[in-house]
Amino acid sequence: AADLGVVLAAAGSFRDLAMDPGTVVIGEVGLAGEVRAVHRIGEQVREAVRLGFNRVVVPAANRKELREVGAEVVGVETVVQAMHLVFP
Repeated sequence: AADLGVVLAAAGSFRDLAMDPGTVVIGEVGLAGEVRAVHRIGEQVREAVRLGFNRVVVPAANRKELREVGAEVVGVETVVQAMHLVFP
């Protein structure tokens, strides 16, 4: 579930951009850049909120599984979509 975070960290480093420290990303990335669903998303999001994150970026396929979690939850379908969301 850390694939998306690694990809965004590499992209941010390449472009000299930083994500908002209150944002966490969860997702697996396919070879074509699609963001795939992960198992046990609810537990991962609850833990992120408990740790103080106020925005959680998740695969769009997992977004509908999540109810009120105490943070903004945004679903993305591709790495490009995630990049536009997390980098200014």
